[in-house]
This record gives sequence, structure tokens and C-alpha cells, in this order.
Amino acid sequence: MPEPVTRHILNVSGGKDSSALAIFMRDRVPNMEYVFCDTQKELTETYEYLDKLEAYLGKPIVRLNAGRGFDHWLKMYGGYLPSSRMRWCTRMLKLRPFEQYVGDDPVRSYVGIRADEDRSGYVSTKPNIKALFPFKEEGINKADVFRILEESGVGVPDYYRWRSRSGCYFCFFQQQEEWLGLKENHPDLFELAKSYEKVDPETGERFTWSQGRTLDELTAPARAQEIRRKAAERKKRTTSDRLLQIVADDDELDPSERACLVCDL
Repeated sequence: MPEPVTRHILNVSGGKDSSALAIFMRDRVPNMEYVFCDTQKELTETYEYLDKLEAYLGKPIVRLNAGRGFDHWLKMYGGYLPSSRMRWCTRMLKLRPFEQYVGDDPVRSYVGIRADEDRSGYVSTKPNIKALFPFKEEGINKADVFRILEESGVGVPDYYRWRSRSGCYFCFFQQQEEWLGLKENHPDLFELAKSYEKVDPETGERFTWSQGRTLDELTAPARAQEIRRKAAERKKRTTSDRLLQIVADDDELDPSERACLVCDL
């Protein structure tokens, strides 16, 4: 029996690093498969950016999770919102669909961790999946990523104007300033995010996206003013380069506070 052909797969998140890696690898691995684990709760800008990236790559980005997005799994988990302590969204909407797509085939999985990052990203425990880190091997850092994106003409996702990460519009890893950005840029999605919050009628326990505060409390005028003031102070301490400034805050976060290692690429 002939040996199975090794597949080459790159999981695109809609963020800067995985997108730059897809561009970087396009001509190096012509038979690359590109996939996107769609939670069905992504920003409009993310879907638009994926279409733009797909056009550059010249081949489709396979969308996973058809019919089983966030709402399906929220129901399966009894309506309990995911949190930093219970990241079922990462497991059910990102990791499992990818491993199901791979199956038992031998796979080289390309991960967009940069040379200037001290983290490993998602590495499957399945023996048939081997993770590769081209940016680390080539010494490519954050500035290089932006250069790759700009020189390709693809550029950066539009949401970087007000957000430092890809992922669901209600991701619980968002910084407080980003919740304000969601309310200003997508008030309809902000209202939808609010609709997921609830209070247990028996215990009074609140299930919210942002550490015990409801989104209404988080975006109240006085609180919003304080959030913006602190954000402005942080930005004064970062580089003056606009593109790097957009994501500087995210890179300064403790790894345990960052977005999931699949979304955050």
C-alpha cells in the first residue's frame, strides 16, 4: 500500500500574523490548504478581509463549522458563556473542527508565531499533525509581518482601527477599550453581545463578558471616559508608528490574558 500523501495546512484566523504567513508561504508551498474556523460570530471586517486574502492566494480558504457555530455549542453547554476559566469556545469551535478536517492524514500544520514572540500557539497532540513555525525559523518579527502585508497589497484588517485581535465580536479577552470600539463601530453587534449576558435567578450570579461587569456598566459614560483616558496614557508609552501602535497593547498582555492561541494569530 502506498504511503499517504502529506497534507500542508495553514489555519487562517483573520488576524495579521496568520494572514502574513499565508502570503509568505503561497509560492513556497503551492499545494497548501488554507482553512478558517468560522464561529459564525466574526466581525464583518473579518469576513471581508478573508475574501481579500483569498483573492490574493488564488485558491479558496475552506470555511469550517458549517451549521455548528457558537450558538449551537452555547446550547450544548447549557447557556453558560465561555470564559478564561472555561474556554469551551476554543475547544469546540477552533481545535475540534480543525482536527476533524485533518482526520488521520499526515499533516504539516503551519503556525504564524513570530520570531519575537515567546509562545507556542496551538500544537495538536495528534501524532499525525506536525506543527511548523516558518516565521520563527526565518527570524520574521512584527515589523516584517506588517511589511509582508503592505507589500502584498492585502494590508491589515480594517478592524485594527479600533481592535487589536481577531476572533468573535464578543470575545471575553477583549480589552475594555475594544468593547467601546465595538459599540461605536458595530452598535448592532454590541446589542447582540449584551443579549447573551444573564443573571441566575436563583443565585444572583451574573454571567457577563467582562469580569463581572455588564456591557452596559462597562460602557456607561463615566466609565467609558476613564477607559479612554487610561488607553490614551498607554499609547503614549508605545511606538509612534501607527500600525505597530494598534497592536502594542495586546503584545504587552500576560499570555494568560491574551486571546486564544488559535484566534490570536
